[in-house]
Amino acid sequence: MKAQANQIRPGWVIEHNNKQWFVTKINLIQPGKGGAFIQVEMRDVSNGIKTEERWRTADTVEKLMNEEHDCQYLYKEGKNLIFMNSENYDQFEIPEDLMGDSALYLQDNMPVTVNFIEGKPISVNLPPHVILTVAETEPAIKNQTATSSYKPAVLENGIKTTIPPFVSAGEKIVVATADNSYVERAK
Repeated sequence: MKAQANQIRPGWVIEHNNKQWFVTKINLIQPGKGGAFIQVEMRDVSNGIKTEERWRTADTVEKLMNEEHDCQYLYKEGKNLIFMNSENYDQFEIPEDLMGDSALYLQDNMPVTVNFIEGKPISVNLPPHVILTVAETEPAIKNQTATSSYKPAVLENGIKTTIPPFVSAGEKIVVATADNSYVERAK
């Protein structure tokens, strides 16, 4: 199905240069001089290599139809991640390289949505927030107020983020999977 470039959204799968690409990020750029264009960050479905492409807003791209299935992450086996389709209980694997850094957020039995093209899994949509434990951070300074100053921290899965000064190592926090940011303390 043809679509205008300015309609591209993250999560789409498009065909470009005889390859299938999964769109991860878009940025509409309107320079002071000349026409607007869209910059698209995308990942090759077959090998996971990322690239960026620019299109004028009037250009057209070929959008591929993909199916979404509710699935569950089960476990990691070597360099593959094992998932189960929640509708028919079929198990399948996705190479860890294809997921990139987002694979660090996967937890046993986590519900996810998996996109398929022609019966082949191409991407995994994580929940917007996950609960993780703070593994390392600087100790809190007494009488320090909760201002907008954040301190660096390393989470149990190895991801680096910034947290408020009142959060200490060993505490569970809610983290946004989209940008690794602190949301709140876990209840």
